[in-house]
Amino acid sequence: MLVRMTTNADAPQTRPRRRAPAGAAVLREDVTEAIRAAVFEELAAVGYARMSIEGIARRAGVGKTAVYRRWRSKLHLVLDVVSEIAVMGLPVPDTGSLQDDLRMLYEVTSRALRHPVASQILPDLQAEAARNPEIAEALQNALQKGQEGVASKIIVAAEQRGEIRPGLNDELALDLISGPLYWRSVVIRSPKLPKGYLAALAHATTEALKAL
Repeated sequence: MLVRMTTNADAPQTRPRRRAPAGAAVLREDVTEAIRAAVFEELAAVGYARMSIEGIARRAGVGKTAVYRRWRSKLHLVLDVVSEIAVMGLPVPDTGSLQDDLRMLYEVTSRALRHPVASQILPDLQAEAARNPEIAEALQNALQKGQEGVASKIIVAAEQRGEIRPGLNDELALDLISGPLYWRSVVIRSPKLPKGYLAALAHATTEALKAL
């Protein structure tokens, strides 16, 4: 359920550099990152339908050629940026307790989902996904992979501690862990979570997982 909002204390993600083919123009990494940042800002400001390469380039402070040297269209640029959400990762809690692990996960996820940029981008991309299968697939992968990776580790740790029985239905467990917060933050867009909501949600989810 996450968006490419950096969560690990807003630390930048490190990607391996690729060697350019002999004779190829070298693409400056700082320009690439400026364009990616501009995509998020432009999506939040005008939405996918009204977003343009010209607007992205202007916001990034580069020429259109710099964008087209990296991506051949607006669609491919957005697909690339959205797909990066899947690899950014969420921190895996390790508190020694299923309920505390879930509460920590909810706190980090809630901050990411309620970030001003994320709260604008996700609903717009979801609407666009209904019309564009490529965006739908990229968004689904981005939202699921990051959350599934963390949730599965939380479940495995809880199984090893004997807090829940082994062999739970993974899909149902993920729905229980991820669904309520995503529903409230992204679908109905509640402006503010009630006091104690995340703690109560962590407790309720823990009891539900134990009952599976």
